[in-house]
Amino acid sequence: MEDLHTLSNLFATTYNADPNVQKAGELQIRKVGSQEGMIKLLLEMIANDNVDLATRQAGAVYLKNRVYNSYAGDNENPRPDQVPIAASDRDALKQGLLRLLAVSPSRSITLQVANTLKNVVAHDFPDRWPTLLTEVKRMMDMEVSSIREVAAGCVAALEMVRAFRFRQQSDVLPGLVSELFPSLVNIATRLLATPPANASQEIPHMLHLILKTYKTSIVIHLSPHQQSRESLMPWGSLLFQVVNLQIPADAVPDDEEERERSEWWKAKKWAYGILGRLFHRFGNPSQLPSSMQKEYKAFADHFVVAFAPEIFKIYLHQIELFVSGQAWLSKKCQYQIMTFMTECVKPKSTWALLKPHYESLVSSYVFPQMSYTPAKQELWESDPVDYVRTTVDEYEAYDTPLSAATTFLLSLASNRTKTTFMSVLGFVNTILSSKPAAPQRFGALNMTAALGQFIMRHPDVKDNMEQFLVSHVLPEFAAPEPYMRAIAAEVLGTVEKAGLKWNNERNLSNHFSCVTTLLDDPELPVRVQGALALTEMVTVHESVKKAVSSQVGKVIQTLLKLSEETDLDILNSCMETMVEQYQTELLPVAAELTARLCETYSRLAKESLAAEEVDGLAEMEIMEQSVGEDKTFAAMGVAKTIGTIVASVDSSPEILAQIQEIIIPMLVLTLENKLIDLYDNVYDLVDSLTFKLRTISPAMWSVFELTYKVFKAEAVDFLDEMLPSLDNFVSYGTDMFKARPDYRQMVLDIYTTSVTSEHLGENDAVNGCKLAESMLLNLRGHIDEHLQHIIATSFKLVDTAETFALRLANLEVLINTVLYNPAAALHLMETFRSGASRIFFDKWFEAIDTNDRLPRVHDKKLTIMALCALLEMDPTAVPVPVQEIWSGIVAGALKVFKDLPRAIEARTALEKAYQDDDEDDEDDDEVRLLNLNEEDDDVWDEDSAYIEMLANEGARLREKSEKQVIGDDISESSDESDLTEELGYISPLDGVDAYVSFKQALTAFQMKNGPSYQHLGQQEQLEKLRITVNTLVDAQSQLQATVNNIAPDVRLERVKAELTLQPMRPKNAAATASTTPLIYPLGTPADVLAKLPQTYIDAFRMMNDEAFDALGALGVPVVMNADAKPLASSVTTSEFKRSLGG
Repeated sequence: MEDLHTLSNLFATTYNADPNVQKAGELQIRKVGSQEGMIKLLLEMIANDNVDLATRQAGAVYLKNRVYNSYAGDNENPRPDQVPIAASDRDALKQGLLRLLAVSPSRSITLQVANTLKNVVAHDFPDRWPTLLTEVKRMMDMEVSSIREVAAGCVAALEMVRAFRFRQQSDVLPGLVSELFPSLVNIATRLLATPPANASQEIPHMLHLILKTYKTSIVIHLSPHQQSRESLMPWGSLLFQVVNLQIPADAVPDDEEERERSEWWKAKKWAYGILGRLFHRFGNPSQLPSSMQKEYKAFADHFVVAFAPEIFKIYLHQIELFVSGQAWLSKKCQYQIMTFMTECVKPKSTWALLKPHYESLVSSYVFPQMSYTPAKQELWESDPVDYVRTTVDEYEAYDTPLSAATTFLLSLASNRTKTTFMSVLGFVNTILSSKPAAPQRFGALNMTAALGQFIMRHPDVKDNMEQFLVSHVLPEFAAPEPYMRAIAAEVLGTVEKAGLKWNNERNLSNHFSCVTTLLDDPELPVRVQGALALTEMVTVHESVKKAVSSQVGKVIQTLLKLSEETDLDILNSCMETMVEQYQTELLPVAAELTARLCETYSRLAKESLAAEEVDGLAEMEIMEQSVGEDKTFAAMGVAKTIGTIVASVDSSPEILAQIQEIIIPMLVLTLENKLIDLYDNVYDLVDSLTFKLRTISPAMWSVFELTYKVFKAEAVDFLDEMLPSLDNFVSYGTDMFKARPDYRQMVLDIYTTSVTSEHLGENDAVNGCKLAESMLLNLRGHIDEHLQHIIATSFKLVDTAETFALRLANLEVLINTVLYNPAAALHLMETFRSGASRIFFDKWFEAIDTNDRLPRVHDKKLTIMALCALLEMDPTAVPVPVQEIWSGIVAGALKVFKDLPRAIEARTALEKAYQDDDEDDEDDDEVRLLNLNEEDDDVWDEDSAYIEMLANEGARLREKSEKQVIGDDISESSDESDLTEELGYISPLDGVDAYVSFKQALTAFQMKNGPSYQHLGQQEQLEKLRITVNTLVDAQSQLQATVNNIAPDVRLERVKAELTLQPMRPKNAAATASTTPLIYPLGTPADVLAKLPQTYIDAFRMMNDEAFDALGALGVPVVMNADAKPLASSVTTSEFKRSLGG
């Protein structure tokens, strides 16, 4: 780049009105951006007052993005999309950024430069920028620096803290805090010495920056310096001073929204936020997680005694001033105050402070917040959709005074039920009984709706709720004020959802009739609340469900129309419920309903895409939130509803196939337009459709091709979401894969990428291994050309995989290659590396011989089947390195057989646990929601336990990460225990009888490998064979027990009859030759025959007690004595042996 003038002209083109000029300028900037000296010249341009401000702004944005994308990269080995920054330009940045902050002409440029500084600091401080701390401290020295330099120093301090705020290792941040924070608190204290009315705008801005810096520093840790008295006292004094500061009206804008954004109120917001954070995370001993006790217990004990009471006193005073109209409070500050009050409910010491005041807080602050205000009326009239969104969606506006007041009310009800609950309900009843104006009635009913779940769990209150509805809610359905009709529906829907039981069917009918009329109400919020209430009633009451059934089509159409008008996800949930409840009624119109929903989804997807394209025009800007975000969330909800329809029609394959063809274009639209936020929903649908139909339609293959395309581009980290669908494509589209080598290559490439890409983690590699397993199991004989590549790829992971999950998944890829073609697999292992087959066998048998290294049923079954394949091999094909251990295959199989029943039992228990979860949740609701046995002690509730769990898990992960960094060994025990049964996984091996396969393999082994088989005749191996037969019979017994559990009716008797065997007899009663075949009765099922001894010697080997008892339990006397009399199952083991001549 030649000079400053040329550069400024170039950046001026980026905001030229002519898009062609703008585009040409951006291309030229990309072209020259990598030139050495470009950044140094850019810094000069941004600092030059003679350059147009917009041009300097454009340069600052470019500089921020350039540093963000490339500064932390490897200059010697950059990524393909990365343009390295030259060393001289890096030096120029470190020399010029602080000066640029001090001369910045605007807040917007300061913001860009500050972000640039943060990224440089994160990469270079302290090792490569050792002078930074000294430079910043000098700038903040008010004795030698100008006010602008001090302000720039405050900005730099904030960015240094931001660079390290999320670092789990607290190595850099504590040092920054101890060096910078004494200067910061000194600056802030001196700034406050100037009264607000006389202060320049720099003073509140700097105060805001200083307090924001402190808050940023305590996101995760509270440094030892901050816990010390010499820090806590001056900062505490400063915070109290800011909170108590009365801002004169002439120091802030008149408009309340602008006043909220003013620097003075930003500073007060951060002060409130710091005090709240200190108490919530570090200063509340009764709620302090055990993993944080060592570091913060002493601080918490001091803070709750020395600071919490003063905070409470000041906050209560601020609320009293606000509700009495003597002072104004910003919404953010109100939120912080009520959040602190909520935190005071559970600890014993702070509850003692709050208890005398909770009633006045509820009546003077909570109730007015929950009443119908002019602000609510204005929102209803100007934007009814937004009104519904903010009142229905609990996550839409969580940091508002209303949400904080509601949370405070709920905390009182659940944690201090005995003291507060009846008092609050008495207040509500008093309001409603006095027949006040509609806005106050709204407030009382709004409080009732908020407390609905608690009301319906309280033993002294829940039975009175029907009369409450008749007296106070039913009349409001006819109120002239639409918001009263809406809140009536909300109260009804809430208590219905919480389990209301109607004693009078007429009362139920009257409320149902009122709700149905709301669906045609002229006001949109009323129609939405009516739909929500009706959905709850349909779910709970059979009479309501029956009454709606004839009109369900109209109800669904109403819901669709409302959804299209509002794009509210909660209405999609209503449609899901209706589809689940009326599967039979909606079956004839399922395709039509799906088509309508697909149209809605496509519209939302296109609108979201258009919004992203608009955002993309401002390529150099960082958008805080995408304009199309709401559209995307709405599209997600529609996709979930479509998924519910798919699930509801799986009993009709013809309709499901028709629906699939309607859905596929929607899936293609999403993938072609790279709407990555919707990929999760797309693959849920693909998985559901392909699994339920058990076939892949011609149109669905376009989705497979697009899946490969997006995986190789922007969706490389979506393999976890893609895997079930990819597995279905391979499992149910085997004919297509057999005919299409390019499809096989695509799946293989996905596997290879997943285990070799530097951008993917070990979980992705595990998923890739599962995909390779699917190929090997489903395409046997059709991927011979890829076997060598799979083996080579897998062997590269053998010694590098860190987690147990990946080590096992990778090992099972190799085991699958053995099952696929044992001779070829072992040969290719030796081709890859001499002795590789022995390495594989050693790893495999180590897993077999170690408890819980093959933990799941599928792991054990796969190993058994692969060992069977090895037993059936031609002995001449066995590689030399493994010949000496070949006879150990049988012993390995017996070990796995012995452990298999335990794995099956564990899987069954897990399935049962999942089924029982919902019932347990319902039983625990009353205990979980209410504290009915309360004293004024500390409360430890479900939220406390959840925070404890999160903190302890975070501590565990940090400890594990630190051990990895320093190279310490990490125990595999916890790693292995995390690996549980995948109940949704269906394997081609599920239908294979491992016992029958092993018997056949053992027979083949005897025929092909006689010497090794004879070696098994030694005493040790003989005993193991006895165990194996016992295992076979034990498994048959388990099969019988399973059948008994599944079919406890007439079918059971039929199954029992089929499995009951008559005494077997030798062909010749006098024969004693070991090869004499044993004859079973005609009609004995083939699968049972396969599990029973076939010869006399087989029976002889079953003479241990367990085997005999197991056969006896089946009612199967196994042999006959010399007199051809059947042995009763009750005979002793010694008699059994004597009958055989033993």
